[in-house]
Amino acid sequence: MQKILQSPRLLKRNLLVSLLIGLGLSLNLVSMTANAQSYPNRTVKMIVPLTAGSGADIAGRIVAKSLSETWKQSVIIENRPGAGGLIGTGAVVGAEPDGYTLLVQSASYAANPAIYKKLPYDPLKSLVDVDILGQTPYVLITSAEGPYQSIRDLVIAAKSKPGEITFASAGVGSSTHLAAEYFNQMMGIKLIHVPYKGSPEAISDTMAGRTAFYMAPLDTAIGQLKGGKVRALGVTSKARNAAVPDIPSIAELGYSNFEIGLWFGVWAPAGVPSAIVKKINQDINLAMQSPEVKAAYEAKGIKATPMSPQEFAKFVREEMAKYQKIAKDANIEPQ
Repeated sequence: MQKILQSPRLLKRNLLVSLLIGLGLSLNLVSMTANAQSYPNRTVKMIVPLTAGSGADIAGRIVAKSLSETWKQSVIIENRPGAGGLIGTGAVVGAEPDGYTLLVQSASYAANPAIYKKLPYDPLKSLVDVDILGQTPYVLITSAEGPYQSIRDLVIAAKSKPGEITFASAGVGSSTHLAAEYFNQMMGIKLIHVPYKGSPEAISDTMAGRTAFYMAPLDTAIGQLKGGKVRALGVTSKARNAAVPDIPSIAELGYSNFEIGLWFGVWAPAGVPSAIVKKINQDINLAMQSPEVKAAYEAKGIKATPMSPQEFAKFVREEMAKYQKIAKDANIEPQ
C-alpha cells in the first residue's frame, strides 16, 4: 500500500485531480457571485397564497414596490389562494430555484404544520427562509351594531352559551384560526369555528354580525376600524399600537399574560444560491428602512423587524413550536 502511495505517477494524478476539483469549486463560487451581482435581470414574481387584501398581501405589495425601484426590474404580486395557503406555497416549492419566484406568506406558514397531517411539501426543507417582512398585532373585531361592547361581554356570553357562539377565521389552519383558539384557551371558553376564504371575507361577515368576532390582522382591518364599520375590543400586543392608539391591548384589560402577534415573511425554493438569498434579504431590509416603506407600514400598524436569513429561520421554527402547542391544547386533530 505504501509503495502505491509513493508512486510518482499516482501522486501526480492525485495532485491533478485535487487541482481540478479546486478549480471547479472556485469557478462555481465565481459563477454564484456573478449571478448574485447581476440579480435580478428580469421580472421577479412574489406569490401570495392568500386573497388580495390579506395581511401578507398588503405587506408584500408595499415592499415589492420598493424593490422594483431598487432593482430597476418589475416585482409583481400574484395571489394564489386556496387550501389554507397550500396551493400557492406548492407553486413556489415547484418553481425553478433561481430567485425569480418567491413566496410571501403570513404566520400561517408556521401554523399549517400543526393543522395538516401531510403537507405537500416539507416546511423545513422545501423552502429557504429569506426574511421577515414585519410584524403586527391581531385586533379582535365584532359588529359595530352587535351586543359585545367589551372583551368581558364576549367572555360572559360565551360562558353562558358554551359551543353556540361562532368566530371567523381566514381559513382552517391559518394563523387567524390559531390566534382565535389561543384567545379561547386563555379565556376558558368554547366557540364554533367558521372558516372563510380569506381576511376580507371574514371581516365582511363579522361586520354584518354573522359571526361573533374575528381575530383580524390589524393591517387588513384598519380601514374598517377608522371608518367605524366594526367595533374593536382589543389588540393582541402587550401594549397599544401607534396606528390605533385608542384601542386597548387585551393585556391591559386584565388579561396580563395575553399576547400573540402576526408576522409576514419571504421564502425561496430550496436550491436558490445562498448569495442570491443574501442579496434579497439585504435589499428587503434596506427597503424596510426607507421613509416610504416606514410611512406605509406605520399607517397599517406594521412594525419592521429586519432579520438575517439565519435569524429568520430560527424565528420560524420557534413559531412552529408555538402553534403546535396551541393546536394541541385546543385538541385540534391534524387533518
